[in-house]
Amino acid sequence: MTNNLESSTPMTVSPETDALVEQEMAGQNADIKQETKALVEAIKKRAQSEIQAAQELTCEAYLAAVRRAREAIEETKLIDPDRLERSVQLIQQEAQKNWQSIADETQHLGDRLSEAAKTAWTILTQAESDTHHSDS
Repeated sequence: MTNNLESSTPMTVSPETDALVEQEMAGQNADIKQETKALVEAIKKRAQSEIQAAQELTCEAYLAAVRRAREAIEETKLIDPDRLERSVQLIQQEAQKNWQSIADETQHLGDRLSEAAKTAWTILTQAESDTHHSDS
């Protein structure tokens, strides 16, 4: 079996990931630990990327909808322009509060995903550790 684990670009490993893998895989080969660190970092990077993309899409879509609504109202001249501007400012303030709430929830989700990955890793390495100890 050939080893195709070599990657073309080096992965920067966070101190948290480094500490976690070093602690949980204390007796393992350095190459295995390095690949595990790269895997954990790749999972974290992918999750962060997905969260960021969702945040940007949500905010852009909301602001575009507010903009279109304002333009439609301005075109029909149904509302006084000054009153419209105040209303738009209020809507934008509310959008910012809502956006911050979404961003906070997304960050919380990311934290929960990170904790779930750590827990899964702990369970996985504990099971591996138990197997090695029972073989002794």
